Amino acid sequence: MTRRLLNVIFLTIIIGSNQSLYSQSNYQFKIGLIDSVYSNILNESKEIYIQVPASYSPEKHQKYPVVFILDGEVYLPALNSLHDFYSGGFIPEMVLVGISNDKHRTRDLTPSKIKTKYGMPFNEENGEADNFRKFFEKELIPFVENKYPVSSYRTLIGHSYGGLFTIYTLLNYPNLFDNYISIDPSLDWDKQKLLKEAQELIPIQKYEGKSLYVSLSGQLNMQDSKVTIDNVMQDTTDYTLFARSNISFSNLVKQNTKNRLLFEWEFFPQDLHGTVALPSIRNSLITLFSWFQMENTDKFNSFDTSQEELYEIIQYRAKKLKSHFGYQEPPYPEDILNMLGYMNMDMQQLEKAKMYFELTIEYYPKSANAYDSMADYYANQKDFENAIKYITKAFEISGNTYFKEKIDDYKKKKNN
Repeated sequence: MTRRLLNVIFLTIIIGSNQSLYSQSNYQFKIGLIDSVYSNILNESKEIYIQVPASYSPEKHQKYPVVFILDGEVYLPALNSLHDFYSGGFIPEMVLVGISNDKHRTRDLTPSKIKTKYGMPFNEENGEADNFRKFFEKELIPFVENKYPVSSYRTLIGHSYGGLFTIYTLLNYPNLFDNYISIDPSLDWDKQKLLKEAQELIPIQKYEGKSLYVSLSGQLNMQDSKVTIDNVMQDTTDYTLFARSNISFSNLVKQNTKNRLLFEWEFFPQDLHGTVALPSIRNSLITLFSWFQMENTDKFNSFDTSQEELYEIIQYRAKKLKSHFGYQEPPYPEDILNMLGYMNMDMQQLEKAKMYFELTIEYYPKSANAYDSMADYYANQKDFENAIKYITKAFEISGNTYFKEKIDDYKKKKNN
């Protein structure tokens, strides 16, 4: 049974209820559960790191949106921390998957082959992004979907070459992910080859339901501090090609709104290429999931809000989430609905309390706790016949002897 709470501050509960204590067994503090995928496409094994939400329980059979982040051995800890702080109230709870790119990084993340870079010989293996994309599509995503509690709603995050790969994927395989987060992408690669391809594709592609976030660090020209965001596009040297490529791509996307791509571009003047990932991950997730943020939270705290109005708010949110995710998703976490039920029961707003408990069962039908709470509601009303009915269901789901003891207790009270 979820404990009763008086004077609930709704948004505080939403945010606080999803804080992870890193208590899951077999999970490391820094990079989550270590797993690996052997790729026949790449002819090698790829190490991945998995972090599930703190609320995950196998018994609930719940699936979560999934975020794939490149260079996972570096960036998954940051993503995980941000997810723990912001999930529930600002972004959905999600499964986080970090892909290791410590080997063959340039090969896998760059979309075309080069032999020189800025007039100098370039001998690193490169230009096999399409192979890496095939690995994602045909091996990694099916592996994760078969083994972990993930839904079909996917986000891709990449920094630098990873950001280049992210935009390459959006341009050529837009349906592979729903959200694309490209952090300080290396769009100067191969004399802006991908930028030139974007000039042809962006005006004609259809990106309905897709989102793209691109960031640029303040490292516009390492040799000339007089170059600023206001005049960088007037510079013609190689030292600003990286920044100019980013800005040109941003301008291109902004000029082609008919493709329905939801786009956000952000400049971080105080960050370097190596530090911009952290603020970019935070801002991108909050921005791209702005539709997920909860509305009318004050109504839930107000004694005067009618049951009908509260029900409409909940149903509106359920429809909104379904339209974005593409599948039915509970409008609120189970513990939020549950706590609201107990709060209203304590305030003697019994019809509201019953509504919340019924909705908890509707959206979480495999949760023993949901039925236990409804049993508490009926026991509070001395209706032990219904209390026995619901606590029996809780016992059938979980087999927990705690519920068996409550069945016996309710039967005694019913017969007294």
